[in-house]
Amino acid sequence: MMRSAPPARNPALDALRGFAVLWMTAYHFSFDLNHFGLIRQDFYTDPVWTVQRTCILGLFLLCAGAGQAMAVASGQNWRGFWRRWSQIAGCAVLVSVGSYFMFPNSWIYFGVLHGMAVMLVVCRLTASWGHGLWLAGAVAVALGQWGPQLHALWPSAEVLNGRGLNWLGLISRKPITEDYVPLLPWMGVMWWGMAAAQLALARGWLLPAQRRSVGARMGLAFVGRWSLSWYMVHQPLLMGLLTLWRAL
Repeated sequence: MMRSAPPARNPALDALRGFAVLWMTAYHFSFDLNHFGLIRQDFYTDPVWTVQRTCILGLFLLCAGAGQAMAVASGQNWRGFWRRWSQIAGCAVLVSVGSYFMFPNSWIYFGVLHGMAVMLVVCRLTASWGHGLWLAGAVAVALGQWGPQLHALWPSAEVLNGRGLNWLGLISRKPITEDYVPLLPWMGVMWWGMAAAQLALARGWLLPAQRRSVGARMGLAFVGRWSLSWYMVHQPLLMGLLTLWRAL
């Protein structure tokens, strides 16, 4: 039986992902300080925080799309894809369970990991679209802004605001949840990441895999290689330390 190729790694892409991870950690630390009443900030409407969240999420999804382009280019088969996908989907379930106990009225049912689990499958299935990925991404981003107009024109679209369908992104109001990453417009960002990486690979600007240098084993590239583990551990650790600090 032919074995799946190991996931392709590129130090530059890992470093970019690592930068996004550290930015996310700083953002969540600020969120936690606010949660414990140590600072007073509006993380839901203040552009200082909402724009940061958009940029952080955009970086993650661009890297995820680029990573899929590299995986395809390096020969990773569907078995290898599903192995990694199952880790992301499993972590998404854990996030939902953990957030339910911490935020029972606004628990995370379709956050970044849930969205990525769906988008990665779509991204892999459409990897052969080539330059069409740029157009598909633009359409997805545009549709993601069209929700309010759709609801104004078609009152029956209210069903799209329900939890069963609001993961599509065609909504007129944001759901009450601590993290919400719908298919639209964010699928477009992942498509753009794949399109950009495919272009870079075709022109020799990016290699599908490189030998890891000493610098790639530490710093931002190291953090980027372990982004999922970091994502799952950092919030419980930060919350635990802040709880201990307040108790002392």
